[in-house]
Amino acid sequence: MAVQSAEDKYADLKRHIHDIYRRHKGRYGYRRIAAAIRHAGTPVNHKKVSRLMAKTGLKAVIRRRKYRSFKGEVGKIAPNILRRCFHAEKPNEKWVTDVTEFNVGGEKIYLSPIMDLFNGEIVSYRIQIRPTFDLAGEILKGAPEKPGSSEKPILHSDQGWQYQMFFIKSS
Repeated sequence: MAVQSAEDKYADLKRHIHDIYRRHKGRYGYRRIAAAIRHAGTPVNHKKVSRLMAKTGLKAVIRRRKYRSFKGEVGKIAPNILRRCFHAEKPNEKWVTDVTEFNVGGEKIYLSPIMDLFNGEIVSYRIQIRPTFDLAGEILKGAPEKPGSSEKPILHSDQGWQYQMFFIKSS
């Protein structure tokens, strides 16, 4: 019976660690890899996995924190006039709007449309590369005037920070 060296003793474990690391695209750290090995039926300590990963140069990819645009309450929130009644009896009675983020070719773009609840028609929209409060304000300038009426439609939004600005309420 041949005596194995200390390095050869962990060859199978190193191979198993490397397979799990590759299978999960480097997203698993030593704790998750140790748990996966234990789940497969091989008892192993997480500290041993950590040492072997360090020896072989395997490091888990650290996730970047997701950007959160929530800024809290930055202005006065308007009352909820619609109360989830998203149906209109006539055109230009109720409009809804929001800002949506799209990832196009690795770049983020922001779309802000106004939709008429009567027929689902987009009455105005703007696209920008930054989610500024101008984005929400500019769509109102592009919205058509109602012919022969001095009444303004109800504009409903999610009350995000873009819609809490004073000039939106006064438009």
